[in-house]
Amino acid sequence: MNNIIPFVSKLFIYPIKALDGVEVESVRILNSGALQFDREFAIVDESGNFVNGKSNQRVHAIRSRFDLNNNTVTVSAPKFAEVTFHIKDERKAFEGWLSEYFGFPVQIKQNLDMGFPDDTVSPGPTIISTATLEAVASWYPQLDVEEVRLRFRSNIEISSVPAFWEDCLFTEANQTVDFQIGDVKFIGVNPCQRCVVVTRNTQTGTQLPNFQKTFVVQRRQTLPKWSNKSRFNHFFRLAVNTRIPTSEEAKLISIDDKIHILP
Repeated sequence: MNNIIPFVSKLFIYPIKALDGVEVESVRILNSGALQFDREFAIVDESGNFVNGKSNQRVHAIRSRFDLNNNTVTVSAPKFAEVTFHIKDERKAFEGWLSEYFGFPVQIKQNLDMGFPDDTVSPGPTIISTATLEAVASWYPQLDVEEVRLRFRSNIEISSVPAFWEDCLFTEANQTVDFQIGDVKFIGVNPCQRCVVVTRNTQTGTQLPNFQKTFVVQRRQTLPKWSNKSRFNHFFRLAVNTRIPTSEEAKLISIDDKIHILP
């Protein structure tokens, strides 16, 4: 393992929580340690609750393309024609489109400081390896690597490592692993707990029977020797949650950046 030099092979941000991601060449770090533009917007109902895959599986059928330079989002859905909105100047119209689609009033909220991560304690990017995605895809004859990638929605994908290498980036509870991507310092926290979203088809929301049961069995059986088993109170965990110190604000993470675990 010591002669492995992982590198960043893909970068993804998800400008609107629960909608499609954008693949980018580089991304800037915010003061909070989150990635700029990642989950910057969220769809919420009248009670302020997120409208996402956990709460409403109809979100899976929305296709979206986000233009970061022009602040526009192009959306479509079954029986809804494709339309483009300026996410700031035409937010009310976009909210109207979404409200009609879901059948109840929704709003778009924005958070420029941290976005809307699931884990506000560790709002840094999630990390997974290509080999891990390939391994998980091999557990399901119905799935290919791209579908698995879309299901798990990680921010940073790394290559030149074996499956589950990213499990090196966390250790015992109440301890962390310090590492660096390019010149950005990271803190590896814990293996990411998964939810019902990853069990569903990313285009239709249809659930794959026994997805979680198969995953748990395979994850347990393939857990590598470098994984800290004590961090798995259950095995429905994949990818690594991180934090980034405030000292790294405004630095960039880019494709081909090397990853080094710090002493």
